[in-house]
Amino acid sequence: MTRIAAILALTLAAPAAFAQSMEITRAGDRAGQIGAAETFTGTAYVAPVFGPDMAGVSAGEVTFLPGARSAWHTHPAGQKLIVTAGTGWVQERGQPKQVMQAGDVVWCPPEVEHWHGATDATPVTHFAIQATVDGSAVNWGEHVSDAEYHGE
Repeated sequence: MTRIAAILALTLAAPAAFAQSMEITRAGDRAGQIGAAETFTGTAYVAPVFGPDMAGVSAGEVTFLPGARSAWHTHPAGQKLIVTAGTGWVQERGQPKQVMQAGDVVWCPPEVEHWHGATDATPVTHFAIQATVDGSAVNWGEHVSDAEYHGE
């Protein structure tokens, strides 16, 4: 009798457990765009992966062509970069720029000013993942100068 009651309880609870279903967004359906000149130097292609519908977290896939980079910026909750192809550079303000390559994961802590992008000779693609705090996921600063980009 106890087993029958347990099966009946699971059967009645099942519809609530399956009220939602998985959703697949196909790669070809994720429309992207060239990054805005106000926030990027050179050609950067930005394709949203998911919006802040997941507990305020969003992600974008960004491909930088050689010489392209973001402007200096910060993230109120920090940012993870997951490099998926190529070789690029990332730099924290006041520190030397560093190489990032496919397979690397970069953590940029909250409010740490930084930039990232391709090297001068190679493209790079990464997923950028960040959370929203008080309606903002990024605070943009000035462009990275050519001298800063080349480490002069």
